[in-house]
Amino acid sequence: MPKDQGIGASTKRREDVRFLTGKGRYTDDINLRGQTHAVFVRSQVAHGKINKIDVSDAEAMPGVLKVFTAADFAEKGGVPCGWQIHDRAGNPMLEPKHPILADGKVRYVGDAVACVVAETEDQARDAAEAVIVDIDELPAVVDMKAAVAGGALVHDELGSNLCYDWGFIEDNKAATDAAFKSAHHVTTLELVNNRLIPNAMEPRVAIGDYSQAGDDYTLYTTSQNPHVIRLLMGAFVLSIPEHKLRVVAPDVGGGFGSKIFHYIEEAFVTHAAKVVNRPVKWTCTRSESFMTDAHGRDHVTKIELALDKGGMFQAIRTETYANMGAYLSTFAPSVPTYLHGTLMAGNYKTPNIYVNVKAVFTNTVPVDAYRGAGRPEATYQLERVIDKAAREMGIDPVEIRRRNFVQPDEFPYQTPVAVAYDTGNYQATMDKLEEIADLAGFEARAAASKKKGLLRGLGINCYIEACGIAPSNLVGQLGARAGLYESATVRVNATGGVVVMTGSHSHGQGHETAFPQVISEMIGIPESQVEIVHGDTANTPMGMGTYGSRSLAVGGSAMVKAANKIINKAKKIAAHLMEASEGDIELKDGQFTVAGTDKSVDWGSVCLAAYVPHNYPLEELEPGLEETAFYDPSNFTYPAGAYACEVEVDPETGKVTICSFAAADDFGNVVNPMIVSGQVHGGLGQGIGQAMLEAAAYDGNGQLLSGSYMDYAMPRADDVPFYTVDHSCQTPCTHNPLGVKGCGEAGAIGSPPSVVNAVIDALQRGGHKVDHIDMPVSPARVWAAMQG
Repeated sequence: MPKDQGIGASTKRREDVRFLTGKGRYTDDINLRGQTHAVFVRSQVAHGKINKIDVSDAEAMPGVLKVFTAADFAEKGGVPCGWQIHDRAGNPMLEPKHPILADGKVRYVGDAVACVVAETEDQARDAAEAVIVDIDELPAVVDMKAAVAGGALVHDELGSNLCYDWGFIEDNKAATDAAFKSAHHVTTLELVNNRLIPNAMEPRVAIGDYSQAGDDYTLYTTSQNPHVIRLLMGAFVLSIPEHKLRVVAPDVGGGFGSKIFHYIEEAFVTHAAKVVNRPVKWTCTRSESFMTDAHGRDHVTKIELALDKGGMFQAIRTETYANMGAYLSTFAPSVPTYLHGTLMAGNYKTPNIYVNVKAVFTNTVPVDAYRGAGRPEATYQLERVIDKAAREMGIDPVEIRRRNFVQPDEFPYQTPVAVAYDTGNYQATMDKLEEIADLAGFEARAAASKKKGLLRGLGINCYIEACGIAPSNLVGQLGARAGLYESATVRVNATGGVVVMTGSHSHGQGHETAFPQVISEMIGIPESQVEIVHGDTANTPMGMGTYGSRSLAVGGSAMVKAANKIINKAKKIAAHLMEASEGDIELKDGQFTVAGTDKSVDWGSVCLAAYVPHNYPLEELEPGLEETAFYDPSNFTYPAGAYACEVEVDPETGKVTICSFAAADDFGNVVNPMIVSGQVHGGLGQGIGQAMLEAAAYDGNGQLLSGSYMDYAMPRADDVPFYTVDHSCQTPCTHNPLGVKGCGEAGAIGSPPSVVNAVIDALQRGGHKVDHIDMPVSPARVWAAMQG
């Protein structure tokens, strides 16, 4: 293969051409004949009893077809949760119904109580303002500890606001407690992992369409996994047979997890389309996005680290309150449990670990997976307490980590929190970090900053991530209500072009570029001859979608399996054409050859023969070249890395400026280095946003105070530095055919603790006895900490 093609080439992203020229086709670009418009009436109070909803004035307004309330969905199911957690005693979590429209009570500001369907969006919006909702406001519960202690109930029928009290691993608790009693030193830290609002570029959109002729439904939606939406909505909410429901997710402008989930608006427009017998379109406003998109993070944690006198980790113990919000979003229960507790070992050999999580219902927007989903929360706790312990024990932050690393010759490594790391080299990534970040030159840079009246700090962080949640039989035992495989159909055309239909949806990851690189490498044809199809349940095999950095490791592996089936069949055809034994046929650079001879036939000729089978035995070979494969991983992939952040703090104002950021990652084999670098850059930006700027804030009445960009700060160009990224330290994954690991979430996992560690280091160097500041480390918080 030419060096600018195939695996390892930094091929430019082919999809960017349409995006940068305005030719992308997003859900809001779709307009159907006879289309109507939906506008939701949303609660303005966080908690209240619905006495009456008067829709008479609204229904009489121009253009209004119907105003829907909960009564119109009395025979329908609630939006289901996709993961069931059992508590420490083995009892299933408390699981309330999540109605499409609020029924009896509203439970957060933004809860949908009614919806107007009208000829135009303006008419629907005017009519929505005419809907009269009589609500008796009830006390709101916002603080998690107060919610568990008693008071108002978010769901009266449950009798408690505690969704579950989870212990992991319960059998480890006694040994962990004993390790703390005998420890030489114990470091304790209480911290908050701040609630985040996803803020994808493209707000959510849903269009429902119904055909009376075939009793068929179509939903167009901004989704990361259309097949899962079809399964959940069809089977559990609207009782539509899967073969009668098509879900299409075209170009999607960012997701970061927030578009994995099944939302009530999708079910609403699908059902409403049949009721009014016309397509129904809903486009989310940015204000609605702030108060209806599933939020991320929102944990309050106490973490303890026990060490011996040499600084070796003996035990970790955590107690976390995790906010679920008012309802259980699709994967919400799994995020603070199995996606978090299983990563508490980090890169280190800690023999005893016990994790306790209390998941709590509050009168706030539901919380679910957000870029990293549990892994950033685990890493932040661990890396902050390690930094504090290093300071308390007088050990260099790099050195204390090196002492405790799992060593290269210890893989595969079984952690005390269930997962087994198959491969890695944490010393190598730390070595690389010291090189690319020039850690040796830090003191000189700190002295230069001091001359300017600024405090310079260095923050170090290591992370490990579990990507491509697997295998299905294991996660099923842990409460997952869906399989976690992926699928691919590879179709070869008669002229040799290849179409790959994948269940992995692309919304910025670069599938249309990277996947053809793999096929090109396997067959030896130009990448331009490979097309990727995704996002439509009508023409792709059943797949689980895109999240958890799984696309290449899981979806790509399914594609490799299907392509190998294609190659094996093509070799049989080539053997017949050249009158040779099948076992002697080799494929390289698009040519089939007979080993040890000069006989050859090109890829195109074999493909044509597959579809024009005039001269090979049909009793032995079927015509055509099309194969489907499903891949269910035997384990997670475990990317890991080491990050360094340098900041300057202005002691007069508390303003933090990031001077430099370096990231050394191990992603296993890399298919497209440019795309990988871009993924890391994006993740670093999001992590820096959480560390320095972003925070979703509620007042005591459950009102969202950060409901617009006037009050919710997003990182801009001058908030982030130029990054130095490296992914040359590669330990290939041992259990997928490509040897790849996930890369999409790494930056968002490793950057928040790096930033906060750097800020604390700067303050300590300036003589301020500050050992922690909760994110975001805004100027006001930093200044207040410096003032004691």
